[in-house]
Amino acid sequence: MKKTNRTALVAVTVAAGLMAGASTASSAAAQCGRASWYSLHSRTASGERMNPAALTAAHRSLPFGTKLRVTNKNNGRSVVVRINDRGPFVRGRVLDLSRGAATQLGFIGSGHTAVCMARV
Repeated sequence: MKKTNRTALVAVTVAAGLMAGASTASSAAAQCGRASWYSLHSRTASGERMNPAALTAAHRSLPFGTKLRVTNKNNGRSVVVRINDRGPFVRGRVLDLSRGAATQLGFIGSGHTAVCMARV
């Protein structure tokens, strides 16, 4: 009887830990903050050549290939981007967008804006 209770307790504890990990991972991908844009002609951290017109972005920790819906909080415009680089390396920024994505979001002139992002 004691062994059955202990097994059930372990199973519940493991399930709770998995649920907590899942919520932490999703909250890491669903966040708001400042974003900037960049335009290089070199290789990205994923190894592909940077295409300034593509809808791509740099994030510090999300896996390469992750798709995010990024919404500009100032004007409501949104775009789906693919993570292909690491960054940003400026304090207070959560995302670096390609020039193409920044154009669609409408913040080329200012250089940075407030955004919210969520996994697609």
